[in-house]
Amino acid sequence: MIELVCASANPDKVAEMAEVLAGHAVLLPRPEGVGDVAEDADDLTGNARLKARAVCRFAGAAALADDTGLEVDALGGAPGVHSARYAGDGAGYADNLARLMADMSNVAPGQRTARFRSVVMVCFPDGTELAAEGVVEGVITVEPRGEGGFGYDPVFAPVEADGQTFAEMGAEAKNALSHRGRALRALLEILKGQPPR
Repeated sequence: MIELVCASANPDKVAEMAEVLAGHAVLLPRPEGVGDVAEDADDLTGNARLKARAVCRFAGAAALADDTGLEVDALGGAPGVHSARYAGDGAGYADNLARLMADMSNVAPGQRTARFRSVVMVCFPDGTELAAEGVVEGVITVEPRGEGGFGYDPVFAPVEADGQTFAEMGAEAKNALSHRGRALRALLEILKGQPPR
């Protein structure tokens, strides 16, 4: 199995990635001392590349990064690439969720369509970069529901989930449908076709 150094510093993302990759790739922890990587690219792919390259250089090994955005149609695609910082720099999950709920307060139920989009990227020491994308369509609920997941999961109900939010699903059910799960499974297929390094 291929070993990938995880570029994410978010323990919730790391746990999901490890679950999806289990049995297919070994996810090694983000090295201490990497420091923060400025995520100032214009899109998800750019941010994933910044993180993967930085950790690949630091570790001297293949590094896996992801960047994820929630795209709400009624908000013109926001928060998008700014999803993790929607309520400002240093904002936590609750802050971002509160801002989203405030921004959506006057949006009718039939106009609350949205999607989660994830881009995952592996950078290798030889300069090779491989990327894959996963998307899941859904709606923003009127109120948060469920205790599981993280981030915007309590208010995102995938169209394939019979009205349940990600936060109301178990981890296995969420990973089967989620943007990150889809992106990682697509990346694994790409990796299978690569020569050994």
